[in-house]
Amino acid sequence: MRNFLLLLSLPALMGLIFWAYRENYSTQAEVGQLRDLQTEVGQLKESLGVLNAEWAYLNRPDRLRGLADINFARLGLLPLTPEQFGEVAQVSYPVAQTPGLAPDGTGTTIAALEAAP
Repeated sequence: MRNFLLLLSLPALMGLIFWAYRENYSTQAEVGQLRDLQTEVGQLKESLGVLNAEWAYLNRPDRLRGLADINFARLGLLPLTPEQFGEVAQVSYPVAQTPGLAPDGTGTTIAALEAAP
């Protein structure tokens, strides 16, 4: 009986060895892919930093002011002044509607309609 168990455990052991071997190599392949992705993410972050720096350089106020002056006849752009901005009191907010009334405030209420014969 003991010899039978030893003979039966030998193929199981070989199967486990084969499984561990496969798992090891698949794990190494995944680690390699992860390393490649991390490298790519680093390169993309670096290029994003460069693009942000270029954007900040191109959007300098003195440069944009010069472009607006050069193209004034074609675009008609004027510099912003504080007088061009409004105050909060000048904003017209929508009027709250009463249920059952028309948008202009005329009409009857729902209670009056329900009470009518």
